[in-house]
Amino acid sequence: MVQAAIKAFSLDDFLAISETEPESEYFENEIIQKPMPKGKHSAIQTEFAAAINANLRSKRIARAFSELRCTFGGISIVPDISVFRWENIVRDPDGKIANIFNIPPDWMIEILSPNQSQTKLVKKILFALEHGTEMAWLLDPDEEVIFIYRANQALQICDRIDQVLPTPDFASDLQLTVETIFNWLRE
Repeated sequence: MVQAAIKAFSLDDFLAISETEPESEYFENEIIQKPMPKGKHSAIQTEFAAAINANLRSKRIARAFSELRCTFGGISIVPDISVFRWENIVRDPDGKIANIFNIPPDWMIEILSPNQSQTKLVKKILFALEHGTEMAWLLDPDEEVIFIYRANQALQICDRIDQVLPTPDFASDLQLTVETIFNWLRE
């Protein structure tokens, strides 16, 4: 699928339009519709969010959200998985999770889909890191490689099956390997 871009929209214009399916994002003054997730993408996203929540949510450390719109720094993106520290989860006055998150995720996870621009994903990741995201992962299911991004640190490439993946400090209890992640495609 080729991603179509519509120019000359402001962030406010974008936020005023109806949601699309799949979601659209506003980045670099363009509206870009995300590709429809395919099998590999969907399997990893579902299992990954569940693994994070099983480990961190139960301890009230953090919570993973799939396809949550995050609007900050003049952009509005929908990472495949957004993880927020417990104290950063946006809530309504009654304590329930809010519908609008106007902050960047603490940990952002993107899964490369066929025909998706890796360059655009990396640019979104770098923008989020500049605006407060602690760590971002970019998973490439076809190559079985995970790129780890941190603010002001060198890119780390994880492609050995036994390699334990680095996580943000708040998620240090979560022990995942490259093999664990990509075995979700074999189960």
